[in-house]
Amino acid sequence: MEIPTSKKITTFLMFEGDAEEAMTFYVSLFDDAEIVAVDRYDAEGPGRPGSVRHATFSLAGEVFMCIDSPARHAFTFTPAVSLFVQCGDEAEIDRLYAALAEGGTELMPLGGHGFSAKFGWVNDRFGVSWQLNLPE
Repeated sequence: MEIPTSKKITTFLMFEGDAEEAMTFYVSLFDDAEIVAVDRYDAEGPGRPGSVRHATFSLAGEVFMCIDSPARHAFTFTPAVSLFVQCGDEAEIDRLYAALAEGGTELMPLGGHGFSAKFGWVNDRFGVSWQLNLPE
């Protein structure tokens, strides 16, 4: 997949050593998903050799970028910004919720909350926040 050059805004995820594991996990969850490109740090640094200097991947046609930051930060991901997924059927929302919640934190349990057929919100094991929705 080639990155659309007309796209002005792309979601960018900064990890501290888990970028490759996270993007590989995300690509495994969605149809029409792939790792597009990975550029790694070498022995010259500044990151750990082999870690992700910059990578691009796509999920269901949406392009994402990620890195392994060589600097440690006092912050991480927050649920104030989340990836919102419109699911096609109950099997999909159940599968995605179970996979993303494993090792993560459930923010809203999967169920009927009065505004859709089924909804759940989780922070995955990498700290990225996901809202999963099954429209009525």
